[in-house]
Amino acid sequence: MREIKAEIISVGTELLLGQIVNTNAAWISQRLADNGLSVYYHTVVGDNEQRLTTVFSEAEQRSDVIFITGGLGPTEDDLTREAFQNISDLPIIYDQATLTKMDQFFAKNNRQMTPNNLKQAHVFEGATVLKNSVGIAPGIIVEYNKKIWVFMPGVPREMKAIMTEEVLPFLSKQFKLETVIRSRMLRFIGIGESQLEFELKELISNQTNPTIAPLASEGEVALRLTAKAKDASEAEQMIDTVEQKIIKIVGNYLYGYDEVNIEQKVLDLLTHNKLTIASAESLTGGAFASSIVDHQGASILFKGAAVVYHTNSKAAALKIDSELLSTHGTVSKECAEAMSSHVKKVYHSDIGISFTGVAGPEEIENQSVGTVYISICAEDNTFYTEKFQFNGDRKAIRNRAVKKAYELFFNYLKE
Repeated sequence: MREIKAEIISVGTELLLGQIVNTNAAWISQRLADNGLSVYYHTVVGDNEQRLTTVFSEAEQRSDVIFITGGLGPTEDDLTREAFQNISDLPIIYDQATLTKMDQFFAKNNRQMTPNNLKQAHVFEGATVLKNSVGIAPGIIVEYNKKIWVFMPGVPREMKAIMTEEVLPFLSKQFKLETVIRSRMLRFIGIGESQLEFELKELISNQTNPTIAPLASEGEVALRLTAKAKDASEAEQMIDTVEQKIIKIVGNYLYGYDEVNIEQKVLDLLTHNKLTIASAESLTGGAFASSIVDHQGASILFKGAAVVYHTNSKAAALKIDSELLSTHGTVSKECAEAMSSHVKKVYHSDIGISFTGVAGPEEIENQSVGTVYISICAEDNTFYTEKFQFNGDRKAIRNRAVKKAYELFFNYLKE
């Protein structure tokens, strides 16, 4: 059976300006995946009739079902119907049920209905009108040139109601949907995207169903496993099988699933092990501490932070021997370990972590830009210290140092 290609078009200049986040497309995609429909394209277009018409024409050529949200309101810049009429020549008429609903709404609220509000009752002749249980403007389904067009309001609450109550039942009958699509995200740290692909080369090369898609982000990488099956249980079992094969190869780098991030994972491990931490930060300037307190539960495990950016502050705040600093320098293993052990003592924490290095723009103590030392002083005063060479500008180097610290913590705590 030929796979049905779906496309989502979100209409609104406010989306392009970033004034509103386009959550509608993500929500619709998830609902369609739950019902076995694959979305091939997401498009955002402003309130411009010519551009809307062009986008609709392109969608008609490549997709079987096109979902449009937005542009169905009463104002002059709501041009979705007009743009579709340009490619279909379908007459626009009033839906009597919607007109009646509008009359009742305005009468109930003691408001005068202005002429432009009537536009919300416009539908295409011969279309299936979709009831809007939480708003005024109805949804519309048009079957034209063997393609199905679904028009819905851009207001998320109204769109979700129409999609759930009207559109999905229609599509289920229309296409006799008997499959679901399920995805799972596997999150890894300590291994690069290219290395991960190399280790899993055979699995990725032979993928069919489920599919395996690597996704890289700053300092970590993920694999999205996607399965299509007759029901959710079968799809999950298919994903489980592939996941186990992946874990046998690179499971040592796996830290979590789906929406879990490495920061929350480390905090969970610290909480589980009833460990407290404190940080001493030079080049990161408190960024690690800030990332900790961004998460709930930080007050239980985070004792405090010393931002010791200047050489003198390392001696003054942490009582680090000035002779050590003059002998080895502030950008050194010795300094990093002194910082992590002393901050642990100062704040009476179980673990201390420190950051020192060169964020740029110029080298320090004959150390090149990007040189970073991170040290963990464990409960038994054992040190886990590593030297790194990061690329990028000041902000990138500092961000990478913080991310790398979470990687070091994860590897330490999972053992």
